[in-house]
Amino acid sequence: MSDEAAETPTLAVWKFASCDGCQLTLLDCEDELLAVAGRVRIAHFLEASRQVLPGPYDVSLVEGSITTPDDVERIQRVREMSRTLVTIGACATAGGVQALRNFADVDEFRSVVYAHPQYISTLATSTPIAAHVDVDYELHGCPIDKRQLLEVITALLAGRKPNIPAHSVCFECKQRHAVCVVVAHGTPCLGPVTRAGCGALCPAHQRGCYGCFGPMESPNAAAEAGLLRATGMSPDDIVRAYRTFNATAFVELSQVTVGPPPGAGPGGGQRRHR
Repeated sequence: MSDEAAETPTLAVWKFASCDGCQLTLLDCEDELLAVAGRVRIAHFLEASRQVLPGPYDVSLVEGSITTPDDVERIQRVREMSRTLVTIGACATAGGVQALRNFADVDEFRSVVYAHPQYISTLATSTPIAAHVDVDYELHGCPIDKRQLLEVITALLAGRKPNIPAHSVCFECKQRHAVCVVVAHGTPCLGPVTRAGCGALCPAHQRGCYGCFGPMESPNAAAEAGLLRATGMSPDDIVRAYRTFNATAFVELSQVTVGPPPGAGPGGGQRRHR
């Protein structure tokens, strides 16, 4: 190996329990990925290449949650080999959709789904990577936003701290001059308590935010519950909305499902959730 190759930062990408969507976001960077590839050596990325270079690695991107005993052991090895570890996506940062098992009986699920459940080795819960090892940075979303991914990679290459927003999606709605779907249409929306990063994609297309980027830094759970009730959502509907993409991250908010609706409610209090 040449001296130049030895000095080039190495990047590894790892998959745990997930759908691969966040890894595909990296591949979808296309032109930007070519520029990044000129600055780093992609040493381990099975979604893109069979070539695997030995660690340690300067940066590891980890997709997926921990759902099996083998996952627990493997993430510890990944952490040992990685100077900087970045978790990417709702599965890695909050357990993902599969964390719905955390609120049910996983043995019952296993007996229904598999003909021979005794051969299936799984944990009773789906947990984020940070529940098992130290994580340096987290990128939220289902899937992640490629602009945030490129920001993290380029920031690490430049030796600076990545700029990852902690404010709510509502801030991004204002930046896009998007009309508030709650006020204008009485549409249920998790934007006020959801972390920014998607560019307010759903509200910009007249759809309520689904909360796929997880909770913002300081969400007001009671106020949001009242807002959702004012659109016609029942307490059960609110709990289900919180527990879709980021069940473990939104767990405290999902427990707050009562409270007085704010003022007259959206649209004068007359609109209902359809």
